[in-house]
Amino acid sequence: MNLRLNLETLQKFVRLWIGLFLYGLGLALMLRAAIGLSPWDVFAQGLSKTFGISYGWASVIVSALVLLAWIPLKQRWGIGTVLNGIFIGLFADFWLPLVPQIEGYWLQLLVFLAGLVIVAIATGMYISAGLGSGPRDGLMIGTQRLLGWKFWKIRTMYEGTVLTIGWLLGGQVREGTLIFAICIGYLMQLSLQVFKYKDPQKTNG
Repeated sequence: MNLRLNLETLQKFVRLWIGLFLYGLGLALMLRAAIGLSPWDVFAQGLSKTFGISYGWASVIVSALVLLAWIPLKQRWGIGTVLNGIFIGLFADFWLPLVPQIEGYWLQLLVFLAGLVIVAIATGMYISAGLGSGPRDGLMIGTQRLLGWKFWKIRTMYEGTVLTIGWLLGGQVREGTLIFAICIGYLMQLSLQVFKYKDPQKTNG
């Protein structure tokens, strides 16, 4: 029984680490495509440019700020939450030097779409590991629980705010930002189905 539990835990951690590693690759591809980023990544990129730090460390700082916001929301975190907040940014920094600068619009668009698909797959992997939600996901869930608003309103409020701040700080807002906003929800849903994720709340309900 203990051996089985240990193997299951090991499988969860392997899935989590692979998911975070691939997420970093997806981010690096979208950054190199240079046709826009997701709202939270626009914010991180703006911080990176403003304070002269790497994108990865800017992403870690954003995650730390978001986790601090969990405290008044009384949102519970898991080990996967902390690892997500730290290593997605660091893995993006690992991949960025390995991905060349992309030239030519259609190639940029193709690379961006590849990055988007990889991010969706990676998200399905680390969420299905069941070791804790990502910092930003937990922030939205906790806020929804507190305010009782619909999830799309919470998401729009946060993402609209960080997108605006990131843009003012020099983050790139372009067509890729819109493509990400339109496609990521559907792609994540497909990814979660592929990895056979079951929502614990629905399962218990």
